Amino acid sequence: MINRPIYIDKIMAYVNTPFVKILTGIRRCGKSTILRMLMEEIKKRGVRDDQILHYSFDSLEYEDIKTAKALFTHLKQHLCSEGRTYLFLDEIQEVKSWEKVVNSLMADYDVDIYVTGSNSRMMSSEISTYLTGRYIAFRIFPLSFSEYMLFRKEYTEILDPRTELANYLRLGGFPAVHLQKYTSSEVYTIVKDIYNSTIFTDIVRHNQIRKVDQLERIVKFAFDNVGRTFSAASISKYLKSENRSIDNETVYNYLSKLESAYILHRCSRFDVQGKEILKTQEKFYLADPALRYSVLGYSPDSVSAMLENVIYLELLRRGYEVYVGKLDNTEIDFIAVKQENKVYIQVAQEIGSPETERREYGRLLDIRDNYPKYVLRTDVFAGGNYEGIKTMHIADFLLSNEY
Repeated sequence: MINRPIYIDKIMAYVNTPFVKILTGIRRCGKSTILRMLMEEIKKRGVRDDQILHYSFDSLEYEDIKTAKALFTHLKQHLCSEGRTYLFLDEIQEVKSWEKVVNSLMADYDVDIYVTGSNSRMMSSEISTYLTGRYIAFRIFPLSFSEYMLFRKEYTEILDPRTELANYLRLGGFPAVHLQKYTSSEVYTIVKDIYNSTIFTDIVRHNQIRKVDQLERIVKFAFDNVGRTFSAASISKYLKSENRSIDNETVYNYLSKLESAYILHRCSRFDVQGKEILKTQEKFYLADPALRYSVLGYSPDSVSAMLENVIYLELLRRGYEVYVGKLDNTEIDFIAVKQENKVYIQVAQEIGSPETERREYGRLLDIRDNYPKYVLRTDVFAGGNYEGIKTMHIADFLLSNEY
């Protein structure tokens, strides 16, 4: 197992505290492996093997434990009689009303509990009701660019970071595709399987969706329009042009389901002057660039949007709330906010003319505050500063610790 300290360090800070540690994220992003890493770290602190209970509820081994009563009865019988019991419950969303069990165990027994799930129902109102003030959530993402470099270094030769960025963009960050050297075709076969299992298990089956073809058309529209503002009305109009009638409410419902399964991330717009979040014309980004290519195939004209996607995910990993910026009639790619910190970012695959340069930098120069401003690009450029705006290669930005 290759360590992922960005998560391990954060979660270990809450060992032996009265909080349930909840790890959520898209399927196959590494949650189960992180759970095992946490078990090993806890053992290093002197915890005995008999104090640790580990269950994977997507395994047939625990097929009979699907209700809260069955889970509670089983766990109660296996709690350690001497010392605290450390419970690691993987893919817990497979057990109905699991949060009642966790709440009861936390209240009545000496336990420290860690759970994972692949659906945002993990964060539903029911959980808030039963575990109010008693849980801490950790969002797990596919590999960051820096993690990708560590994985590649472990299993194969790596090139310079700027060259590897192109590979990362095409192959994505699902850990499973970097455990050995795969061709892009083999990678997309693996990722397509992740996509299919997420669509049909977490969305179609759980929500009893009958019009699967309709859902998949909406998925393909969203995947093809990453980084562009669009609305339910625009999707509805597109489908009607293909003789597929669908109302706006149904479109919103499907988009919400895709968000719940962590396939899509919704990015709202923020009015820089009015200092308010806007409720219209949001953007959507993917959980991983390889999802797009596994479903729609690779195309060079998608690179710019996928670069945006990679930056968006990196900002989320680092704990920022991320918005698309609106300034008069122009757009700032990202406004990232974390407590009192704020960062403005423009992403450009290349800047090929003075006019484009003025446009990209000018948008940031129009913002009259002293927060850091970046233009990130992948082409060759001279100098690293433009009237106070820092210019960086995207690969360098992703590997840096300065923001």
